[in-house]
Amino acid sequence: MSAQPLLKVEGLKKYFPVEKGFLRRVVGQVKAVDDISLEIQAGETLGLVGESGSGKTTVGRCILRALDPTEGSIQFQIDDETTVNMAQLSKRELRDVRRHANMIFQDPFYSLDPRWTILDIVGEPLKLAKLAQGKELEKRVAHLMDVVGLEAKHLRRYPHAFSGGQRQRIGVARALATNPRLIIADEPVSALDVSTQAQILNLLNDLQSEFGLSYLFIAHDLSVVEHISDRVAVMYVGKLVEVAQKEQLFFFPKHPYTEALLSASPTPDPDIEKNRIILPGEIANPADPPAGCYFHPRCRYAQARCQEEEPQLREISPGQWASCHFAEELDLAGAPHPGLQNL
Repeated sequence: MSAQPLLKVEGLKKYFPVEKGFLRRVVGQVKAVDDISLEIQAGETLGLVGESGSGKTTVGRCILRALDPTEGSIQFQIDDETTVNMAQLSKRELRDVRRHANMIFQDPFYSLDPRWTILDIVGEPLKLAKLAQGKELEKRVAHLMDVVGLEAKHLRRYPHAFSGGQRQRIGVARALATNPRLIIADEPVSALDVSTQAQILNLLNDLQSEFGLSYLFIAHDLSVVEHISDRVAVMYVGKLVEVAQKEQLFFFPKHPYTEALLSASPTPDPDIEKNRIILPGEIANPADPPAGCYFHPRCRYAQARCQEEEPQLREISPGQWASCHFAEELDLAGAPHPGLQNL
């Protein structure tokens, strides 16, 4: 990695208090994000994957300060000369910085205000950043609609008049409005059918090439992540368990949880036989995680050491990091196919 990435997160934690009784006494902590570090280079897409409840969305919201992190540093390069720590900015300072980083939300049906027109929805970030108003604002919103493949004549329509895929394009236009450097896409295609997913993914790829965007792409579908990502980070119960280049992770995984996720990914070729790994039990409770390795109760390779000693994320091979005591010894199965190459 280069010395100065666009985004550098170090030691990020987000704990939610568990309260009990009439006096709402704090009796514990839900460790939604538990000491993770990651980097995103300019023009790069980092895929962030894991089961529901692993903390992926919380990471994205903490980076943008929609949630205040409990601890950690979020160094964000807002231009070629200025880097700020998002975790330490005041609300007033955040207003100026947020124009450089935006989010695409998961559900296109609930992330758009049904009482606002498309002009209002896409134009709001421009107004808040004081970048345009009046006729100039309408002109810029019309251009954004064209960029995402929609017609400017529909600016005064309401969200209910559009399909799911069109609504997500509106969400993309809103995220692009202030010309950001970083976009956090929180499962932006999970609510769409497969053909529409392909259209939105191709749109995101085209926009990245045209505007030099960087993405943190949050998803649970590995086949989608494989199509769009340069590197992939895997989360389990608030922690990163593996980070690697896409090809390394998909074909030579180093963590048993990654192997299990890959085995569950659908294969487009019906002639390929898959050995599905069924993990016993459920994802650990972040309010009461197991001792040692959080994954050991579900891991078929677990040994006594795993129950007592927590593994650290370390570099197993150049560019590939994993938190498994036996990562160098295990011969794990990778993906049986190169992914959604036809998208």
